[in-house]
Amino acid sequence: MKRLVVFVILVHVTQGSFPVDVHAGANSVLLPCRNYFVPRGTTVTWSRKNLNPSTVHKRVKDGDDLKDQNQLYNSRTSMRINAQKTGDFSLNLRIPRLSDSGTYICTATMFGEERTLTEVHLQVKEPYTFVVEYLVLLNVLLISLLVIAGLGVYLWRIKGDLRKLKHEVQQVQVDSGVKSVQLFLLLGKTRVLPTEDITVECGSGCDMKVHVCKNGSDQPEEQIRLYRGQKEIKRNLLKSGDLSLTQNCRTSTEPYTCTTNSIERNIMMNQNAELIVRAQQVETKSGVESVQLPCRTTDHLPEDVRVEWRNSSNLMVHVYQNGSDQPEKQHFCYRGRTEMKKNLLKSGDLSLILKYPTIGGTYTCTIYSREGKILMNKKVELLVRDCQVEVEEGKESVQLPFKTTTHLPHDAEVWWRRELPEPKMNVHVYVDNSDITEVQNQIYRGRTEMKSSLIKTGDLSLTLKYPTVGDKGKYGCYVYNRDGTILMKTTMVLKVKVQQVVSGVESVQLPFRTTDHLTDDVTVEWRNSSNLMVHVYQNGSDQPEKQDWCYRGRTERKRSLLKTGDLSLTLKYPTIGGIYTCSVYNREGKILMKKQVELLVRDSQVEVQEGEKSVQLPFKTTTHLPHDAEVWWRCEVPEPITTVHVYNSGIREVQNQIYRGRTEMKSSLIKTGDLSLTLKYPTVGDKGKYSCYVYNRDGTILMKKTMVLKVKAAGREVDFWRGTVNMIS
Repeated sequence: MKRLVVFVILVHVTQGSFPVDVHAGANSVLLPCRNYFVPRGTTVTWSRKNLNPSTVHKRVKDGDDLKDQNQLYNSRTSMRINAQKTGDFSLNLRIPRLSDSGTYICTATMFGEERTLTEVHLQVKEPYTFVVEYLVLLNVLLISLLVIAGLGVYLWRIKGDLRKLKHEVQQVQVDSGVKSVQLFLLLGKTRVLPTEDITVECGSGCDMKVHVCKNGSDQPEEQIRLYRGQKEIKRNLLKSGDLSLTQNCRTSTEPYTCTTNSIERNIMMNQNAELIVRAQQVETKSGVESVQLPCRTTDHLPEDVRVEWRNSSNLMVHVYQNGSDQPEKQHFCYRGRTEMKKNLLKSGDLSLILKYPTIGGTYTCTIYSREGKILMNKKVELLVRDCQVEVEEGKESVQLPFKTTTHLPHDAEVWWRRELPEPKMNVHVYVDNSDITEVQNQIYRGRTEMKSSLIKTGDLSLTLKYPTVGDKGKYGCYVYNRDGTILMKTTMVLKVKVQQVVSGVESVQLPFRTTDHLTDDVTVEWRNSSNLMVHVYQNGSDQPEKQDWCYRGRTERKRSLLKTGDLSLTLKYPTIGGIYTCSVYNREGKILMKKQVELLVRDSQVEVQEGEKSVQLPFKTTTHLPHDAEVWWRCEVPEPITTVHVYNSGIREVQNQIYRGRTEMKSSLIKTGDLSLTLKYPTVGDKGKYSCYVYNRDGTILMKKTMVLKVKAAGREVDFWRGTVNMIS
């Protein structure tokens, strides 16, 4: 009641009208609305008259609600975050336009009633122009340009060669692993420098000095330590003007700048180059036994060098030092999974064999001298593609392989997940040396299995029982330590193919067999792709009353199906193709297994010789049809579609004239189910694709069948001597 009183008070206190003027193009304009009597939780809306939709901005209890905002104001309006507390509901409109002029109304809505807090008449005027100031500024610019031009000509005459200096960035591309590369090869050459008292500085990103040459000699003490001994600049550079820099290749792409300063530290020239180091790419599939990361050199390597392989996360993959591998220096997830060639220093083959690759990215091989100086490095881009596993639906099981030789900690956790399609699901979880079913998604319960002692053996493969089309997708296996850190990961794509069956003329069998023991209280259901009930077996017998009526009398199952495990279904006179699904439920309604079969109903073909008295297009069904069913025969190909024959319809004039008097159907066809059509005196013009549709009173298609009619033209023989034509049958 107190809130209601306050709400009534604020209505009488705060109504008002304010004019606001602003020039178009200004940064923003504020439309004022302040009321300190508005209770918290009240919905405040800014709207504009003669606008559809009229909402400019809305503030509700939990924040802004802009779903109904007019798109003219998208991303241009805002209100104070604490407007509900301070009572300041003013609207900030950014970049006002001429079209924004109008009357803006701020309203408060509470207890289902809407009251006006304020009205603001916004007038957006033409942008303010400073004609005189522009003219003065233009004169100043012209004078400045003349001064600069004169100064430029003066400098051009003195610094003749420098006028040709290019400021664009030169890109230098090189393959990873080459010994060195020359930067500023083209940009760094000038004929003669005007004085010997100059300093040449070459730097990389982050303002690091890569090389310094002062008064004709290198200054290694001014270099950053990382680059000492890796750079070389030409001798007699002041005479030759060749400022090219030779760089021992690093593994990353970096920008470099060469700056020439006079003794007064005035910049005389500034040139840029970008070093692009291309990594060699190696592709492999997740789950393969091994992959080789190539690295070869023709340089003579001393016996005291150290060879390191690291991944893109800087984890130590492999170390070779003092003539042997150093497994204790490896990251534990790579132990037992890497191998290098014998006599690698003599052969120069520093390639690394990585077993069971799961982590892609950039792998870098670096060779260090005894003093820790980088002699060479090479990077390789490893692309680990998802492994693909294919299985046909209905198989007893499929295995998602994942094996590793890595020594896993005894308390490691293994999580199998289906990542695509979303939502993500837990398929199987192994923690503390046992399966955890509580977090497993229910559609996988009882259908997954992993090997015993999997932590010791490293066989983390997952067996999925009775795979269905619904199981297809991208699966990932994650191995965690106790702290939740991912030790390794693999991904793969499972493809489940639907078994295909091609229909016969009279019947077709939809196969489904299982070796599982089925109890007597299970329910077996077959449904088509439209979810119509095709067949039901329950409580030890068929349930025809639960079938869709168009399948009644047309289905048949095996005897003793629960004992034999043969749940196949025989479908008579198939007319509807698509996916047929068999589901087996227990007494509680839980799905025990599922199988899908794709039925391909091919068009039957009828052939006849032109000139025959008639041809029959067969269509028989055992389905009980309603007495008022309509039967329509049409020729659908070639176009246009034409009506061939209509039965039990009040429309008589729909039959195409070329078929009138040439078609015939059996009497009592609704009772007998013989919907065949007899076409008299077929001609070549009658060939094409014919379809028979059966409709109920509401126009719903009850069944359909198509067939192709081929009419062979009668051969003709011409006797030129007698001038006659003889027909050849």
